[in-house]
Amino acid sequence: MAKQLYTRTNMIWTAIVLSIFAVLTLLMQTGMINSYYESTLFTICVNIILAVSLNLIVGICGQFSLGHAGFMAIGAYVAGIVTRYIPTYGGLFIGILLGFVISAIAAIIVSVPTLRLRGDYLAIATLGFSEIIRICIQNMKITNGAAGLTGIPQLTTWPILFLAVVISIIICTNFVRSVPGRAAIAINDDEIAAEAMGINTTKYKVIAFVIGAILASLAGSLFANYFYVLNPNQFTFNKSIDILVIVVFGGMGSMSASVLAAIVLGILNMYLQQFTDIRMIIYGATLILMMIFRPQGILGTWEFSVDRLLNKMKRKKEAV
Repeated sequence: MAKQLYTRTNMIWTAIVLSIFAVLTLLMQTGMINSYYESTLFTICVNIILAVSLNLIVGICGQFSLGHAGFMAIGAYVAGIVTRYIPTYGGLFIGILLGFVISAIAAIIVSVPTLRLRGDYLAIATLGFSEIIRICIQNMKITNGAAGLTGIPQLTTWPILFLAVVISIIICTNFVRSVPGRAAIAINDDEIAAEAMGINTTKYKVIAFVIGAILASLAGSLFANYFYVLNPNQFTFNKSIDILVIVVFGGMGSMSASVLAAIVLGILNMYLQQFTDIRMIIYGATLILMMIFRPQGILGTWEFSVDRLLNKMKRKKEAV
């Protein structure tokens, strides 16, 4: 087991991740990334978690879900309520775990009947679930209704958020390479053929859906404890569409693409803030052009691989 962990590939990935963390931390400490840019960076990180988790459902398993904003809302409000009463990192941890449990239960309740549906019918069912969650939040006393929650302690720090992003990506990429992940890919390719080969399609679709819901809840918890103000209107149908746009823009089925798309669209939105009148026009036009000239997304299904890069370098060295 230890030999499998301390491979050359894992060591390279660890070095890359630590280098990115060190550079961004240094830029924040020196003031090159000011409070405005830091807010954008935190939003991008939250969107990365949401995008890779939705890609697991849409890109890998092939289930057209529009309910991701609902699971994000569960995580955000649960963590927000808990940390208002327990304003410590222990409270944040409890809030995240409680959000996991509620999101997982909700995902199982929703997925078992709805994942028998396909295409547009599944999208409508998951969208309905997301709206039910939002309306419940809007009418509950503990969530402060339509007025939203305020005074949430700002407990989400840069190291915590960065660690959550790394863990989310690792979970999703390892799931794809696992037995359930291979089954999910087979279901995406041809569900009837997968069933004929003895794959329990409902089981593996539910597994992917629950993992995606838990990670969306994690993103919501960290979002709530950084921006410290919550409102039900933050988790509408448009939020689910925003996350889906990131997945489609990058390329369905590629976790690398979801990360890249979240970064590109996050930076694009930041610079378009100064063009208030035409911001959505430019943003929409960019997406339309992308769909015309690159309908498979920026990377398509291509996944960045250290092993492939090392093998390519080895072949070049041998050729010389």
